[in-house]
This record gives sequence, C-alpha cells and structure tokens, in this order.
Amino acid sequence: MRRYGKNPDEDDVRVRPNRKGNRPRTNIRPKHEDAAEGFVLTVDRGRLHVLVEDRTIVAMKARELGRKGAVVGDRVAVVGDLSGAKDTLARIVRVEGRSSVLRRTADDDDPYERVVVANADQLAIVTALADPEPRPRLIDRCLVAAYDAGLEPLLVLTKSDLASADKLLESYGTLGVRHVVTSREELADGGAAERVREQLTGRVTAFVGHSGVGKTTLVNALVERQRATGHVNAVTGRGRHTTTSALALPLPDGSGWVIDTPGVRSFGLNHIDPSRVIHAFPDLEPGTEGCPRACSHDEQDCALDQWVADGHADPQRLYSLRRLLATRERREGD
Repeated sequence: MRRYGKNPDEDDVRVRPNRKGNRPRTNIRPKHEDAAEGFVLTVDRGRLHVLVEDRTIVAMKARELGRKGAVVGDRVAVVGDLSGAKDTLARIVRVEGRSSVLRRTADDDDPYERVVVANADQLAIVTALADPEPRPRLIDRCLVAAYDAGLEPLLVLTKSDLASADKLLESYGTLGVRHVVTSREELADGGAAERVREQLTGRVTAFVGHSGVGKTTLVNALVERQRATGHVNAVTGRGRHTTTSALALPLPDGSGWVIDTPGVRSFGLNHIDPSRVIHAFPDLEPGTEGCPRACSHDEQDCALDQWVADGHADPQRLYSLRRLLATRERREGD
C-alpha cells in the first residue's frame, strides 16, 4: 500500500536511520563537469599514468565506474590533484567513448577478451625475416584482429640483412597491406626509423609482434627513448619478454603516437565475428548479398564464388579472405 503521495514533501518522507553512521547510498552520480581531459599512457598494477595537458599524473579508477576499466589509449576525465607532483593521486571518473578497440584472447578456447589498446588508428605488425623465423599464421591473426577493430594494418619487416622479404611479401600482395622493410644497419643509422615514422604521422599506432623480432628496438629508434631490449634464445628460437606493459609514447615532433605492447606468443581470435572481417574487402563485400544466412564465406553455397566468376573481383582476393578467416579455426602451430 502506498504510504505517501506521488510527490511527497521532504518532511513527509521517513528516512530509515543508517546504523553504520555513514551517508545513505544513492544512485545519483556526480557529473564532474569540471573534470580535466586526459590520455592514458600506461597501466601498472591498478595505477594509471595519464597525460593531462603537458604533465603526467598518476590516477586510480573511481569506484563509481564499477567494472568499466581504462586502458592505454583511452581518453578519460580526471579530478583531484592534477599537479603531477610526487606521491599525489588523482581519480578517473569517466572513460570517454572509444573510436576503436583492439582485442585479443589468450587462445581460441578462451572466452575472456583482453583489450590491448583503445582509440588506435593503425596496427603495426612487426616480424623478423630471420632470427626468429617469421610466423605467417600469427601475422594473419593480427590482420584479422586489425580488420575486426577497424584499424589499418602496417607490416614492418625487420632484419632484412639476414633474409629476403620477397617471399613473405608475395603472400600478402593481394591484401594491399602497406609495408616497410628494415635492416639492423638501417636502424643503427636512423634511416629505417625515418621510413617507418613517415607511415605514423598523424596517427595513433599500436605495435604488436612476438618476442625477439626487434619491436622495442624499433620503437626506441622511433621515439628516441630507451626501453629494455632482449635477445633470442639460440635453442628455442624464441625471444624473451622485455616489454611487460603497454606504453604510449609520442613521436619526437608530436605528430603521432606509438603504443608499444608486450611481445605475444599467441593471438587468440575467439572474440572475432567473421562477418566483420569482410568489411576490409570492399571489392568482395557487395557479393555477400546472395550468401545464405550466417555464411562462413567458405562453403558450397557462398555467393562470393559466383561474384568472382563474374569478374567483379580478383580470385586471389577471395583466396586471401578465406585464408584469413580460416586462421580463426586453426591454431598457430597447425
């Protein structure tokens, strides 16, 4: 039974006393209209380093955000002590909308998505041509993740002084992926870094690659800052993880951002919706209108076969699409 009217006065409402002596909980959250804008540079054990104007502050996530977390690349609203002085701590009270989200899972059986970076424009996939040997399956998986997130891929091939890039580039020619080939000597004299930097201007670029390919060495050359680098194990052919957390670094001229991420040994695609990958193939996408519902684009009734047969697209483009989609069904070692 209703005890009070529809719009009772405050004097008419009985407030139950709070035995704990603190303020009653409310669903009304402050708007923090005076919060400062920030850019998340890195996350370290619950503490976030955030760029606010021209200084870096340390902040923690406000309780009112609940389970929503902030990752490197996020634009956030920050309140509290924004001086950046030692031992000060601010609060992140809002995570702004994201233009893109790069995700991965630990493996294809893992249902838990891990957000790698937010608001990136480009994904630079770094792989060595030798020492360690290139892993095309991992490259394909990174390409699928980039297309799914709406990022433009960039293939960066290192250590060309040890092996030729021709064979690897031939298999990605029909995808139209931009690429830069570098050698260790070119990294030393700055020429390679300058060529890569040209591809990063005006963009937020996330760098991914498995350990030992020279990713962090390249990032160091690009941003003129030193992060720890490792070596390749002569027995296993695998590198040692030297980057333990993602870190956003500005290019020297302020024209872009580089986000260095920890080396990966797998790139799970359990979260990928194959229907989104087709958006990266504008020459093939119109042909899917005749496909059966939930078509995998690699089955007998797929309309893309007829679309290609009618001359609307290169058969090699369809082969490349199906090869990428198949990476979700095959493990990297298969």
